[in-house]
Amino acid sequence: MTTKLPHALTSAAHAKARLDAMRPLPAHTLASLREALALEWTYHSNAIEGNTLTLRETKVVLEGITVGGKTLREHFEAINHRDAIVYVEEIVANKEPLDERMIRDVHALVLKGIQPEEAGRYRQENVLISGASTTPPHFLHLTNAMQDLVTWYSASGDMNPIIRAAELHTRFVQIHPFVDGNGRTGRLLLNLVLMQAGYPPAIIQKEERSRYYDVLDAACLTQCYDGITLLVAEAVQRSLDIYLQLLAPAN
Repeated sequence: MTTKLPHALTSAAHAKARLDAMRPLPAHTLASLREALALEWTYHSNAIEGNTLTLRETKVVLEGITVGGKTLREHFEAINHRDAIVYVEEIVANKEPLDERMIRDVHALVLKGIQPEEAGRYRQENVLISGASTTPPHFLHLTNAMQDLVTWYSASGDMNPIIRAAELHTRFVQIHPFVDGNGRTGRLLLNLVLMQAGYPPAIIQKEERSRYYDVLDAACLTQCYDGITLLVAEAVQRSLDIYLQLLAPAN
């Protein structure tokens, strides 16, 4: 385990304990935090995949306004990601266990109106991931691979939630079950796990894109998840800090 990881996990756990001690959180404060983090999450997750909308433009699109000079796909990506977050929040609120249907439903929202024939459907062809050191499984093996993923997840409930979320994300991305939208779907699943455990979402920022791909590739290659877990832990800490700073009593 990398020397920074134990400290990062402990720090996040302590921050979460402080946040839990403040519950129930004020309704209007919670709503404003949720809206702000959902915007950041949508912006950064799409930007990692090449979407050129700025943060402000993403906000405008989510308010129903068209941004000139941007593609229709980029508009759909913002709207779809916001809708997928709402669905993830509903899953968390209903305390539903993760299953394949849920994963396909998240993906269907991510690709809605972009590639409707592929939305929520496992790929029917083999693919390579550009720049990756591993090759996703043959498409004929996807059903078994995804069943194994859900089985592993169901049996991993005793893991630290941040470690569990990072490993689920990595395992999912390595399977690469869909033709497109795997990264966004994987990050939504990452945060589904965290939010079910009472953590705020981990927002991997576009400025971390290179590091994110490097540690993700290393984890897929070696099955050592320390690097990706540290990145996730640091992202969780940023979100926890936002909550705690806003909720801290005035001096």
